[in-house]
Amino acid sequence: MNPASRCLTVLFLLPLALLAAAAQAEIEVGDMPPDLLGETPKGEVIRISEHRGKVMVVSFWASWCPRCHEQFPALDLLQQHVDPDRLRVVLVNFKEHPRVYRDIVRETRKSPVTWTHDRDGTVSEAYGVNSVPRTFLIDKSGRVAMVRYGYSESGIQKLFEAIDVVLAEPAVIPSFN
Repeated sequence: MNPASRCLTVLFLLPLALLAAAAQAEIEVGDMPPDLLGETPKGEVIRISEHRGKVMVVSFWASWCPRCHEQFPALDLLQQHVDPDRLRVVLVNFKEHPRVYRDIVRETRKSPVTWTHDRDGTVSEAYGVNSVPRTFLIDKSGRVAMVRYGYSESGIQKLFEAIDVVLAEPAVIPSFN
């Protein structure tokens, strides 16, 4: 390849690489996360912006992930013990076939948490999620207060402690004037 062709190739591929990197950017504490969390089996579109003033726990999971399944009872218990007007737990399925997703949701239909599906990976990519479980604690103003990778008993305890702190804080909802 001659130098001019190589230069044109680099100029063409560089913006694509930057776009791909931006799409996979990791969400960090203090960030305003992407708004869309997917759609429930009943057709409700879940958006963080519609929950300002409320704390949210958003956890990405997959059926093939044993650690994901281990966290379900703790997240169910959390949602049972905190009023849904103060906290909403949302479990986002990570890129699975709709039949697999429906089977899991059917098995857990008595669960008090909200289940959404990210079949094509759009939500996961926006959050920079490439492994599960990944859990985000969203404060009352809609900002990320904590990010957890994986699952452990000590990790879930730290998450619950952080939730207690965030629930006790006053709601500071940003104005967009």
